[in-house]
Amino acid sequence: MQLWDAECARVPEFSESAFHIITGLLLPIWDRLPAENMRVYRFETDDGERVIGRLIAPEALNSLYRALGVDHSPSLSNPEAWSAVLDRGATLDLAGGLQIRRALVMNPWRIELTGYAEGAVPQCKALGLISEIIAWRLRLFVPTADDRGPAILAAILDRHPLLRATSRAAA
Repeated sequence: MQLWDAECARVPEFSESAFHIITGLLLPIWDRLPAENMRVYRFETDDGERVIGRLIAPEALNSLYRALGVDHSPSLSNPEAWSAVLDRGATLDLAGGLQIRRALVMNPWRIELTGYAEGAVPQCKALGLISEIIAWRLRLFVPTADDRGPAILAAILDRHPLLRATSRAAA
């Protein structure tokens, strides 16, 4: 019992997270909303306001804005970009023709950089990317086995700004 109480004492009472929700009359635009997570949620704010709507993943906002005819392209924070690619399989199109995507290689999911020029390989390795030759082809990966991955992805995004994020279901 003491171990249980000690474990419970280490867990914070509350946690905070940001999310995006689309509310209002959704039925007329339902076909333009992302195809993943079609569940409708009901929320109540601390002030007692009730909200009904659909959660939208951060990487799906660009395609949602385009589908609704809104000229606004939100950017992803570095943690959102990491989670979008690794956890939800989003593809990030970057300036310079680069692309970050999730790839299943040798069983685990990995984050792969594609579209790089042959001369850019030393620069990519200097950022911390790992190179592997698979099926006689050089491939570059952001490490996912340790804590370096998010910082390396952030460095890539600093040098090659995000142009578009595509969720797996929208691809």
